[in-house]
Amino acid sequence: MKNEPFQNLDVLGLIRTNYNMLSKSQQAVGDYIINHAEQVVTLSLVDLAESCSVSEPTIFRFLRKLGYDSYQVFRVELAQSLVAGKNENFYSEIEETDTPSIVRDKVLDFTIRCFTDSKQIIDPDKLNTLAMRLDSSPQIIVSGVGSSYCQAYDLYHKLMRLGITSQVTHDSHMLSILCSRLTPKDTFVCFTHSGESHEILSAMQIARENGAYVACITSYKNSSAAKISDCLILSSSYETNYRSDSLTSRILQMSIIDMLYILLVLHDKDKRQLEINRSRLAVAANKT
Repeated sequence: MKNEPFQNLDVLGLIRTNYNMLSKSQQAVGDYIINHAEQVVTLSLVDLAESCSVSEPTIFRFLRKLGYDSYQVFRVELAQSLVAGKNENFYSEIEETDTPSIVRDKVLDFTIRCFTDSKQIIDPDKLNTLAMRLDSSPQIIVSGVGSSYCQAYDLYHKLMRLGITSQVTHDSHMLSILCSRLTPKDTFVCFTHSGESHEILSAMQIARENGAYVACITSYKNSSAAKISDCLILSSSYETNYRSDSLTSRILQMSIIDMLYILLVLHDKDKRQLEINRSRLAVAANKT
């Protein structure tokens, strides 16, 4: 690789976690390698291009997207990855003939692998930076539209449990108004699977114009939202035909929220534990 030597790298995981930034033809190369990893180790560049029904330049562009300058280095690291036991491939599609037990196993295996792959794409430094920003911002706005609102509300809920006041909305008009009131000391956190939601992009621009810190949690690192965020936390997912388009992304984003929650607790354990206890007592009266 260009930047660092092989260090027991899961090359198939590298392909999966960068899958969303690949073109359609490059994704075809990635699919072939994931499904035929052991054979690829012995294939020449010409043979791989022919097997994938793409041109040789497409193979080179695919490699550069992953950070490789050489096909030979890629093959060596792929082979080392396979020897290290990182050749599990359960990204097989759900078939119409699959039994309920097979569907169960495929979905669970897929989800487990997504969590494993996320270790390569979730930057711990950015997580910590965002957590500290949330801890110090006088005003915090959280948003997501469509299915992403579930994650936004979950972060809002967890911040409130820790005694950190924030506001959450999925209403585009209210979101624009709230972002127009932000200052350089404030933070806007948005959730968007595609990174192309018009409402979110508009709010991000307004927040930036007011100097606010903009954090984005998305699956696509080349998306419009990713490009204009101050803090980008990726929740990339390798989607399949039968699963909801953003299901694995939502699962990973919920986990990212838990990571932020724990970091905030660790930053000031005594204060946060006090706030957690106050929250528990407040809702205890509603329980029978």
